[in-house]
Amino acid sequence: MASTSISMLGVFIVVVLVGSSNAQLSTNFYCETCPHLFPTVRAVVEQAIAQEARMGASLLRLHFHDCFINGCDASILLDDTPTMLGEKTAAPNLNSVRGFEIIDQIKSAVEQVCPGVVSCADILAIAARDSVNILMGPEWEVKLGRRDAMTASFAAANSSNGIPPPSSNLSALISNFQSKGLSAKDLLLDFGYLAVLSFSVEYSMILRISD
Repeated sequence: MASTSISMLGVFIVVVLVGSSNAQLSTNFYCETCPHLFPTVRAVVEQAIAQEARMGASLLRLHFHDCFINGCDASILLDDTPTMLGEKTAAPNLNSVRGFEIIDQIKSAVEQVCPGVVSCADILAIAARDSVNILMGPEWEVKLGRRDAMTASFAAANSSNGIPPPSSNLSALISNFQSKGLSAKDLLLDFGYLAVLSFSVEYSMILRISD
């Protein structure tokens, strides 16, 4: 049952990714330019989850929060500048999303094997997939080729149609998802999976304690 729910969220994530990008995405986008991309990303994610199992859920959530605001463009990673207020300090993200340092580690590792090639947006997508797989979930093919945003939107992240707060009722959640071109079924798959992933994290920690 858990693996079925996780597989369904894999489909949900793919729908978000494809629908939020204007570029032509491909599973072999970096096949020639960065052939060691996937094992490089996975090695860092595995190490992070080995140190803290909860980090897997955090990386998935970081990707979701990024995609929900203007598409999967890594804008959530941008820091504030004198002319731009980033998304990190928006109410749904402040003291909530985490894992930025892991993405930095992945980016550094990827730059060592293929400098200046892979976007941060694609790194977020791969790290989210690997996190699910490492925590007893499936592995699905991630379509790549996204471009990184050059600016962020604090206002969009804080808006009523932005990332839904925990206090949202069902009607508000459905309306929020529909504003992104997603259905009530997508909503069910997303929130249903978060419960499954939480169970997977707790179960994996129990197994490690038992060992």
